[in-house]
Amino acid sequence: MNPIFNQGTSPAHRLILVLCCSMALIFFDHKMSSFETVRGYLQSMVSPLQYMANAPKQIMNWASTNVVTRRQLMKENQDFRENELFFHEQAMELSIVRLENERLRSLLSSPVRNEIKKMFAEILSVDSDPYSHQVVINRGANDGVYEGQPVLDEKGIVGQILHVGSSSSRVILISDISHAIPVRIQRNGLRLIASGSGQIDRLIHNFVAHSADVKQGDLLVTSGLGGKYPEGYPVARVVLVRTDESREFATIYSEPVAQIDRLRYMLLLSKDQPNNESKKQAVNSTSLKKTTTTAGKS
Repeated sequence: MNPIFNQGTSPAHRLILVLCCSMALIFFDHKMSSFETVRGYLQSMVSPLQYMANAPKQIMNWASTNVVTRRQLMKENQDFRENELFFHEQAMELSIVRLENERLRSLLSSPVRNEIKKMFAEILSVDSDPYSHQVVINRGANDGVYEGQPVLDEKGIVGQILHVGSSSSRVILISDISHAIPVRIQRNGLRLIASGSGQIDRLIHNFVAHSADVKQGDLLVTSGLGGKYPEGYPVARVVLVRTDESREFATIYSEPVAQIDRLRYMLLLSKDQPNNESKKQAVNSTSLKKTTTTAGKS
């Protein structure tokens, strides 16, 4: 009669058997390399599991690296655009200074050009009205923007500030039909008025006599009259000169040098205003001169 519970091999005997098998396997593997093939198969089976276990870490590293790199590239691109605008504006200033030096050689009484402050701005929106050429920028009264402040891009004059808000402002472009700017021909100094035509690639010059020395390709720059725009900044280039004797004045069109249809970043120009101390010093020096003059007369 068989017992209900068969005791079997004792745990001690099992442990000894396992140890012996392990020692035999270690001996044969070390001396004869009998399990190299088996080990290769096992390694191949385990490799996918290792890749799956390491995948989340690699994905996180890749994502963090790419996000940081993209942000860094965007910031560098923004810095490069700002520097490009400033460099173009400085190049225009150097050209203006060179021309002024040439005039100063013949006119020693020519006024000295005042220092100009520059402010970087970005377009927020464009006016949807097809008959109104205006844009909104991300600078306002909090940044020191004021009405009538001249605006330009890396090539030339764009327009001026029309309305000022606390954190944004509206710019009227030189191509707007209600805008006009006093200019002069860089070649000979002839003064004209450049009026907007409602088209981004055309300015109109009215009331120009048939005998005026205007040629196609002439560069028009700001004349400085009116006090709105500094003198010497590029505005437009003459593209059409038509003299019809049946009309009272010549027909002259020019094309803005600024890329009005591709604007995104702009510069705002403003002249430094004297501070209170300089005003006080000016008042004191004036009073001192008056006192000295009075004393001399006495």
